[in-house]
Amino acid sequence: MKNFMLSVLMFAGFVSFVSAQDRNDADFSPWQFRLRGVVVAPAESASIGTIGGDVDISTTVIPELDISYFFNRNWSLELILGTTKHDVKAVNTAAGDIDLGHVWLLPPTLTLQYHLTTSEKFIPYIGAGINYTIFYSADEGPVADKVDYDDTFGFATQIGLDYMLSDKWFINIDLKKIFLQTDVTVNANTALGASVPADVDINPWLIGFGIGVKL
Repeated sequence: MKNFMLSVLMFAGFVSFVSAQDRNDADFSPWQFRLRGVVVAPAESASIGTIGGDVDISTTVIPELDISYFFNRNWSLELILGTTKHDVKAVNTAAGDIDLGHVWLLPPTLTLQYHLTTSEKFIPYIGAGINYTIFYSADEGPVADKVDYDDTFGFATQIGLDYMLSDKWFINIDLKKIFLQTDVTVNANTALGASVPADVDINPWLIGFGIGVKL
């Protein structure tokens, strides 16, 4: 707990320091908004108890809203908001391939970014942060009675590029990797015989392209 509080205080001090750097800059715009189309491509694997096998999770394309706050021209926090639906299968198990229906994920992700501002047009950035994924509206499919997914924290890394079209508008390319693991319980019917636990690594890539505006 002491280490956590120390980390919070250090981060607060860092935010205060970098925020002060551009307070007197009349042209500085602290808020940015992006609207992206994002490909969510899981790099999945699983350890499935009782029946063995692996997992297959579908790739999907979603709209995403990104809100960024800049402490100065180089440092910012970015929050991404979106939701995604994935079809899920257990594959190569002792009972064969099993359709586990689908599940919705709500994965708000907050990253701290550093922007390289040596060019007025091309502004690359890197980032890292945390993710919290909420699983909801799970459909168990035709075999299982119920599938439970545990909500979970994950770690996110990021690289991207803003290309300025004007002082206000820009286009954006962004790549994120979220290291995401969840515990899943398949409450099976008589076709499987019992509840089946699984440790599932989802670890999705998020590949985004969109347009942004400074306010």
